[in-house]
Amino acid sequence: MPDPIPPSRRSAGHALEQYINGDKIVQSAGDAWKEVEAQIFRRAPFEENVLVPAIAEPLLVWIISGEARVEERELNGGWRGTEVRAGAFYLTQAGAPYLLRWQARAGVRFEVMHLYLGFELIERAARSLGLNPARVSMRDLSGASDPLVSALLSGLADELRASHPADSLFVRGLLDSLSIHLLRNYADRQAAGGRKPAQLPAWKLRKVLEHMDAFLAEPFCLQRLAEICAMSRFHFSRAFHNTLGQSPSRWFIHRRVEQAKQMLRETDRQIIDIALAVGYGSPGHFAQVFRRETGISPGEYRAM
Repeated sequence: MPDPIPPSRRSAGHALEQYINGDKIVQSAGDAWKEVEAQIFRRAPFEENVLVPAIAEPLLVWIISGEARVEERELNGGWRGTEVRAGAFYLTQAGAPYLLRWQARAGVRFEVMHLYLGFELIERAARSLGLNPARVSMRDLSGASDPLVSALLSGLADELRASHPADSLFVRGLLDSLSIHLLRNYADRQAAGGRKPAQLPAWKLRKVLEHMDAFLAEPFCLQRLAEICAMSRFHFSRAFHNTLGQSPSRWFIHRRVEQAKQMLRETDRQIIDIALAVGYGSPGHFAQVFRRETGISPGEYRAM
């Protein structure tokens, strides 16, 4: 059976899921959702310093329930915060990675919907408005409020959660209405020649991240990662950094340490065995890297 979600959009959601903790309640599937990817999550009440990668597709994040203080910052900037509650939404077509953190109100479920708007959908809406799709991009919005956006997203969320298969005509009508409304009210027309820094397409990012996670115990190999993306090492490294804000080698170390932290929390394996499992031949080298990344030793982390 063919995959119901084109890889470029499926992998965008997949890539972002790796960075933000939470339980996924619903995932879009089927022909009705072929131009978008939609997901509903129940988020943890507290999260700090989540690295959000650059996202090529316009992304809407809509607060379904709960209240929270949500803060964002560029990698070299200061934190900017917004108090949000059910009905607020975020809109981004991030050309660069950024950091995110939040503190939700205790005792209330913090649920959000992610909606990745496919390029074909946006292009169709732009042409219907007489706009050049290549010269239009969404503005970044944080904690915005718009009754029509909420009404359209509520309809999509209901269809996403329904026990029956989503109706293609109904979903397309909601998506077309939403896209046209966003372009009318929240889009910028780009000047000619404004090229963005090269980034990895979502499907290439997914393949590279999956390869890194599968081979954490092996030596880092930039050449192999570049080959996966059919790129030179130079162009791959630059595009990876533009997408995640870190070099491939730094990200590989980050993933090794994250895997080690999980094993320290969830298993009784000896620290030397964990060191070997994430690619470090000696406990001393592993402890040195772990302390540099976390500020504490592996033993201290396990005792927390």
